[in-house]
Amino acid sequence: MSIVIIGTLDTKSEEIGFARDVIEAQDGEVHIIDAGVLGEPEFAPDTTADEVAEAGGTSIESLREDGARGDAVDVMGRGAAEIAQQLHKEGVLSGVLGLGGSGNTSIATTAMRALPVGIPKLVVSTMASGDVEPYVGVKDITMMYSVADIEGLNRLSRRIIANAALAMVGMVETDVDMEIDKKPTIAITMFGVTTPCVRRAREYLEDHGYETIVFHATGTGGQAMEELVREGVIDGVLDVTTTEWADQHVGGILNAGPDRLSAPGEVGIPHVVSTGALDMVNFGPPESVPDEFSDRTFYQHNPQVTLMRTTPEETAAIGTIIAEKLNEATGPTAVYLPLNGISILDIEGGEFNDPAADEALFEAIRETRNDDIELVEMETDINDDAFAVALAKAVDELVRESDST
Repeated sequence: MSIVIIGTLDTKSEEIGFARDVIEAQDGEVHIIDAGVLGEPEFAPDTTADEVAEAGGTSIESLREDGARGDAVDVMGRGAAEIAQQLHKEGVLSGVLGLGGSGNTSIATTAMRALPVGIPKLVVSTMASGDVEPYVGVKDITMMYSVADIEGLNRLSRRIIANAALAMVGMVETDVDMEIDKKPTIAITMFGVTTPCVRRAREYLEDHGYETIVFHATGTGGQAMEELVREGVIDGVLDVTTTEWADQHVGGILNAGPDRLSAPGEVGIPHVVSTGALDMVNFGPPESVPDEFSDRTFYQHNPQVTLMRTTPEETAAIGTIIAEKLNEATGPTAVYLPLNGISILDIEGGEFNDPAADEALFEAIRETRNDDIELVEMETDINDDAFAVALAKAVDELVRESDST
């Protein structure tokens, strides 16, 4: 098993070689992938830039002749991802280390995002102190700020690169038995306004032999959950909080993209869905709310988060979308509707209480769902203890039925 280092040997041979030497001094094995396009490496890598470019769909000569940096980074990122996945399938790759500026950060993290969660991934980057979402995505990538540019070895760069290399050695060589008392795993989606429901459902499930993973429905949370479903980490999904579809449809900042609600159905695992927090769309501070919404109902969650109440027209459209998504499911699927409120703010007397908007949501789901999608309606709000337990029992029963077939 090797630590794979991804870097541009035409510009960073000295620094990559130093990282290799630190790892090998700890009796670690290293596999170097050269992602450089500009020139020849100062030492021979294990995977050449030619091989990376070919895996990315072109040749290194074409990239050099074209001279378009953006295209080259894109191709080398795709190629590095293909090679990293292949090394993982062959049992060669135990972790990935990258180091460089924005170009190699993009290339290395593209490869890292193609690998399963749990494989150690670390990049030393000049970009690590800013917005790292484009690099990290929904994967467990550790970013270490290089402080100074990664250009030559000095007392600062040696220490930082050595720390990163030693961290990788520690991650890949520390043997933690993750299979001890392994339990079936249920993913649960949560927002602040559905927390009481999720806590009670989680307690029930854990008391009945499950491990639970709670995902904050902030866009990346929903994406991460769906990615783990596709990777086979999750045995069932309790989708209490589908609020990301409100942001996706209306234009809020916490959307999870058009594939949200797709993965459980594609994989065929049990999926119990509710309508948590579909009464709200998320924006930043009040001044960030688009002018077109100036006449709407708002709630200031905190100085950085402004919530906007969805209208009956919006909830009807969202309900239709959700039902259509679930109709495509290949596994057991159920929808639970809390008729007396879909969030803490939506109960009687709450700031977002709007029975007409809720009913438009519920009716769209009723009318659009296929008959094989189980529908349960309860005269409670979503955070009622009885509703939470009903959700937990439903996903428990579906998982047990699936296991018995």
